[in-house]
Amino acid sequence: MISLNGTEGLRSHVGQELGVSHWHEVTQDAINCFADLTGDHQWIHVDVERAAELPSGGTIAHGYYTLSMMPWLAASIYQFEGFEFILNYGLNRVRFPSPMPVGGRLRLRATLASVEDVEGGVQASIALTVERAGGQKPVCVAETLLRFYD
Repeated sequence: MISLNGTEGLRSHVGQELGVSHWHEVTQDAINCFADLTGDHQWIHVDVERAAELPSGGTIAHGYYTLSMMPWLAASIYQFEGFEFILNYGLNRVRFPSPMPVGGRLRLRATLASVEDVEGGVQASIALTVERAGGQKPVCVAETLLRFYD
């Protein structure tokens, strides 16, 4: 766990990898719950028998499931201190380069890409990559934008 303290703590880590999270197993129960929450019950995610015929050999996680895991996994990599408050400003270039098979494991890799001044604070861009165990391509890549105010 890395702790980035204040604006100078952020700036001093630009271009550096912040770390890699623990591995997390993607279970069918979690995917079914996600399907219920989002209303996305497409068979490739929830129909275990039918999905056995897919190249993955089984169900795959929703792309948005892998994206939604990023904040939880990031919390095991880094934390921010010395700010009055922090806002999630959005995401850039979200992609899902390969499927995440249910039953597999994923983890998050984070790199602080940039820090720039904005009115009243700074904006940081963090490059996030969700990797799967045994996979050659990531299952999700995104750039998250956070705004920090003193």
